Amino acid sequence: MREAVEHRAFVGLLVVITLAFAWILHPFWQAIFWACVVSLLFFPLQRKLLVRLGYRRSLAALCTLLIGVVLVVLPVIAIAFAFVREGAQIYQLIEDQEISPGMFIEQIGNAVPILPELLQRAGVDTSNIGSWLSDLAVGLSEQLSQLALSFGRNTVSFTLNLALMLYLTFFLLRDGETMIEWMRRAMPLRESRRQLLFRKFAEVTRATVKGNMVVAMVQGGLGGLIFWILGIPAPILWSVVMAFLSLVPAIGASLVWIPVAIYLYAVGDWMQASILVLYGAIIIGLADNVLRPILVGRDTKLPDYLVLFTTLGGLAVLGVTGFVIGPLIAALFLSFWTIFSREINH
Repeated sequence: MREAVEHRAFVGLLVVITLAFAWILHPFWQAIFWACVVSLLFFPLQRKLLVRLGYRRSLAALCTLLIGVVLVVLPVIAIAFAFVREGAQIYQLIEDQEISPGMFIEQIGNAVPILPELLQRAGVDTSNIGSWLSDLAVGLSEQLSQLALSFGRNTVSFTLNLALMLYLTFFLLRDGETMIEWMRRAMPLRESRRQLLFRKFAEVTRATVKGNMVVAMVQGGLGGLIFWILGIPAPILWSVVMAFLSLVPAIGASLVWIPVAIYLYAVGDWMQASILVLYGAIIIGLADNVLRPILVGRDTKLPDYLVLFTTLGGLAVLGVTGFVIGPLIAALFLSFWTIFSREINH
């Protein structure tokens, strides 16, 4: 009886202390999360460097971290600032009425007279499309302008979180295997189930982080490159938008480049429009089909509808970080239930 009470008291205290620990770390959870993402992406490189450098863990981790900073962190920071800057510039152009989304719709309607008629037959009120797009563009560009101000005001906080992320990444790279082994021993599960869960966790994490993120960055980069070559304004802004939209199954980045191609056809830029259509259909469209199987294989691929809902839900609940966490939670959810149902039916 005494041992049972003592055990329950210990478990209760363990839960309380764990929650308190999580609460203390809450202000830095984004830095911790992205440190885990970067260390996961570069952990294979860390292992190779570890062998080449004579199993000097600290040196291998430092070299891996420097490579990660050059290849990922610095480009992402540069793109983020350029994205916000271009968004603020577009907002200013819309405010000064140098850009009018309603005018674009009118030009397309004049170039393709049958289009307004088809929309009206489909029950779409074409008279309000221009004003609706103008309001939407003003709202989105205003948010980007406010985000630019927020970046300027929160420079100290951003720098602190970046420094903490890099600091933690170093230790995750250096001691990652030790930490994983400790977590495995701490889980109150039998060895076979622990191995199964950790293997599945590694698979779905790799599929979510490497698959979704890398494919999104590649498609966004390819889209931004062709926009820059064709002289389309704000190529970095549209590159980031296409990267996010590439997480939407089947349609993805085409939600950006197809309307732009239609507009180019409408204003008479047939050569640019044709180049954009061919490039979008062949290069951007095939990037997902070619890269995803190479990066993660097909065994852990989530259903398209689940990726869509969990990505949008993650963005709504957690902001930018949610576009990774949402699909990751979904993948783990399916993995745990698959393991559970497999064991129940055996």
